[in-house]
Amino acid sequence: MFSPTRQPPFALLLALAWAVIAAQLLFQHWGHTAQTLNDTDDAMRLVEMRDFLAGQSWFDMHQGRVQPPIGLDSHWSRLIDAGLAGLFVLFHTVVDATLAERLMRAFWPILWLVPALIGTAAIAWRVAGREAALVTLLLAALGLPAFTQFVPGRIDHHNVQIALAILTVGATVWSDRVRWAASGAGALTGLALAIGFEGLPFVMLCGAVFALRYIIDPNQAAPLRRYGRAMSASVIVAFGATLAPDRWLNSACDMIAYNSAVPAAISGLLLAALAQPFAQAGWTLRAALVAVAGVLSITLFASLEPRCLAGPFAMMDPAIWPIWLSHVNEMQPWLRLTRNDIITGVWLASFPVIALLGAALLARDSATRRDAGFLTAALALLTAVVTTLATIKGAPYAIWFGMPLVAAATIHLASVFRLESLLGRFALGMFLTPTAVAGIAITLASVFPHDSPIKNEMVERRTCFDSATYATLAKLPPGLVATNVDYGPFLLALTPHSVVAAPYHRLSVGIMAAHQIFAEPPETARDLLSRFHAFYVATCGPQPPLGLDEAARNASLWGQLQAGHVPDWLEPIAETAGQPMRVYRFKEVMSAGAREQANALTSPADRAGRTRRTRP
Repeated sequence: MFSPTRQPPFALLLALAWAVIAAQLLFQHWGHTAQTLNDTDDAMRLVEMRDFLAGQSWFDMHQGRVQPPIGLDSHWSRLIDAGLAGLFVLFHTVVDATLAERLMRAFWPILWLVPALIGTAAIAWRVAGREAALVTLLLAALGLPAFTQFVPGRIDHHNVQIALAILTVGATVWSDRVRWAASGAGALTGLALAIGFEGLPFVMLCGAVFALRYIIDPNQAAPLRRYGRAMSASVIVAFGATLAPDRWLNSACDMIAYNSAVPAAISGLLLAALAQPFAQAGWTLRAALVAVAGVLSITLFASLEPRCLAGPFAMMDPAIWPIWLSHVNEMQPWLRLTRNDIITGVWLASFPVIALLGAALLARDSATRRDAGFLTAALALLTAVVTTLATIKGAPYAIWFGMPLVAAATIHLASVFRLESLLGRFALGMFLTPTAVAGIAITLASVFPHDSPIKNEMVERRTCFDSATYATLAKLPPGLVATNVDYGPFLLALTPHSVVAAPYHRLSVGIMAAHQIFAEPPETARDLLSRFHAFYVATCGPQPPLGLDEAARNASLWGQLQAGHVPDWLEPIAETAGQPMRVYRFKEVMSAGAREQANALTSPADRAGRTRRTRP
């Protein structure tokens, strides 16, 4: 594998690495795809895809079965729905709809491993040559901690955003040596923003790298020009492909909108137009040009929608932060997660720490420190680590961006220790794989007491995500269900019902209502249920409404139901007795008019008679 002579084509080795990863993921998770939809976002994405296949228009991202009658205007990208729909249709040509949907859910995330592997190997090759790229394939083949967003069933947007971020950085590190790479980085920028803003820190980093290289070296004017033109064009295309014309003047902080697209496009065009004429004007004038473009972009962004300076959740009702978003697992800072669950914290952080040490080792060489490719790769890793400290959903980025630098450090260490044999270098690479590093770190961490109430609660709640849990509820007449916000997407995907809320930050009214229904005493909850015309109340698992002390919890509707004290205005549905999800019929709204209202709230897929439910 590491021999410099008579090596097989790199593409073949990359395909082999992907096949190894795909085989182990399918072996571990295929059975699970029949039991659950994995995650709330996976369930919601399935609902969107079904509605799209049932005839919902490209620009219509409205979900009327959530928080009726207001509904949800999703900020997610239709591009993902289209990809999933295409893969489903492909499988459906040879198998029935249920199996085709399951195959689509299993293979979609695995397919996105291909661009992730290509980008990671490209970064390693640029930093330390072909041999480092080969080591990267070994690290990836045994990179279990990196695959959390790529396991079968993960059909939300995270794996796509990770792959696009890696490809964008990969194109950037090669843009000083390969002519088309700068245009590729610009084009990928627009695509990444069209999918979502999770990869925004890495997109911004790449833009900054092009600008800084231009300031330092006038020969980088051509790459900056190509990047600026491609970036502007791709952002404009992404804007047009994502938003209907009647929404072009609507501002948003959580998705591409005119207030973000206009500054990006203008600054890119400005740099593209002026980079070459100012190339020989001296570094101070080049720096002034970059500063003008940057200030103009920031000024436009701030003036078009000042609230977005506070981040993607700036338009969210702050009232839902303490009762929901601050408790979402992926939003937890790494230190808080580690205090509650040291094993998971170590599992996520161990390989990025090794990668930082590897980058520091490589940076001891003066030529490496001056190399733009290495500096870009190191900054991408550092950005991912900082992001992880703020919120653990950045951890997969840190692991992926760590692989090229660990691979380059492995080559360096093999040279220092004079490991010339294939076996010796292979052993060193195996020792530094994410799985091996995480395993060693977890073994060391396990000597400390580490009872994890959060992890224990999540294990108990997994039953509430199982598809079988919703089978009885799915047979009941359609109606509006009040339940924990996390179960909303599963209800939408697995039943014909509507829900008061789902776990999305644009649903402030529904999230507040769902919380209050279970957090307030029964009589107050009764008034809320009447106001929303709820048909059913459903409970599952041990999690009480957040933010309540013991006395308030015991007095709440949730506490009363947990204790077996059912108010006389709720009727327990006998078929759910003894099941994980207990369902109660709200007697006061079981009228013909309310039933008609519930039927009107079904999705486009239901109206077309094409809802496909995942069966356990």
